[in-house]
Order: sequence, then structure tokens, then C-alpha cells
Amino acid sequence: MLNRRTSAVAAFLAAAVLTLGGCDSEGGGGSGPGAGPEAAAGPSVIAPGKPGETAATMSAKDAARQRSEDDSPNSADFTYTQMMIVHHGQALEMTDLAPKRAESKRVKRLASRIAAAQRPEIGAMKGWLKKHGGPREHAGHDHATMPGMADAAQLKQLRAAKGKAFDELFLKLMITHHSGAVTMAADVLSEGNNIQVEEMANDVVAQQSSEIGRMREMD
Repeated sequence: MLNRRTSAVAAFLAAAVLTLGGCDSEGGGGSGPGAGPEAAAGPSVIAPGKPGETAATMSAKDAARQRSEDDSPNSADFTYTQMMIVHHGQALEMTDLAPKRAESKRVKRLASRIAAAQRPEIGAMKGWLKKHGGPREHAGHDHATMPGMADAAQLKQLRAAKGKAFDELFLKLMITHHSGAVTMAADVLSEGNNIQVEEMANDVVAQQSSEIGRMREMD
């Protein structure tokens, strides 16, 4: 994401400099009228204002700083946050079965760790949505088709399983579930714009990739 934002800043500044072209053309060797402190700071650029505001003139350096710090949430940020709350919710539904149905102590401990990590993440994402004005519509997205989600038949089978059968099915479904969450996080890291969502997505990638490796060793 940082590379994407850096490229966007560079493109913005390049376009602005071309538009204003030649404002530094008399700077020469430092003795002309363009050789003062303002010229040394680089060409000025026109930064468009928000709706209802006039454009502002600022140095290229200040324009780059302003652009790079703009992390206003976009549709990808809202879609990811809303859908990951549901995605995490299904993981909790699965882990809640482990204490009474799993046989392996390792599976039980894993389920406990997953639940301990994802409950607060759900709270953080709900808090983020509240801070930014609540959910946004995301037509065309079906929760059942999110990457890694278990379907109704698989959940029914998991609820009915016990002992080693539960352990095996739980690990199979959770590996797929975690892989889907990593895919969703990678997508928002590529398409989103908000720094806090980026941080949450990075946490998902790190935590769940590690757990995938651990579950594959247990499988």
C-alpha cells in the first residue's frame, strides 16, 4: 500500500509541475529573481480543495505530505471491515464447539487462542465502523460466498462430530477459513486507503498465516 500511495503522490506532483511549467525557469545558478528561499523549496502546486472550498497554493513538499497523510476510508475499507466481522463470527461459532467436542488438547488450545484473538478484533472493527459513520452498503457481496466460509452442511457436520472426527474436520475447515481471511486481508491491503484498516489487515495476515502453519502440522 505504501508503494501505491507513493506512486500516487509522485503522479500528482508530476502533473502539477507540468501544469504550472516553467515557474522555476529563471532560477539558473542562484542569482536570478527565482533564486530566493521560495524557489529553493521547489515549485508551487495547486491543491484542489474539498467540496465547497477553494483550491490552495502550496509547496510541492507540503502537497506531498498532505496527500500521503490522507487516509480517508474508501469502499474497500468499509466492505472489508463489515465482511470480516461476519467472517470472524463464523470462526467463533466453530471454536465454541471445541471444548466439549474435541479430543485433542492441542485442538482445544488452538481453538481457545483463535477465539481470544478474534473476539477483540471484532470489537475493534465494530468500533472502527462506528467511528466512521456506520456500515456502508456493499451490494453484490454475499456473506456465504466470502473466501473460506464453511457452508451450512459443513457446519452441521462439525456440530455432529466428536472426538478425532471433530478434530480432523475442525482443522480442515479452519485452515480453509483462515486462508480465506488472509485473501480478504491481502485484497484490502491492495485496494483500501485507511491506515487503521491496513494495520488490522496486517494483523490478520500475520496471525492467521502462523496459525495455518500450525494447523497443517497437526492435520
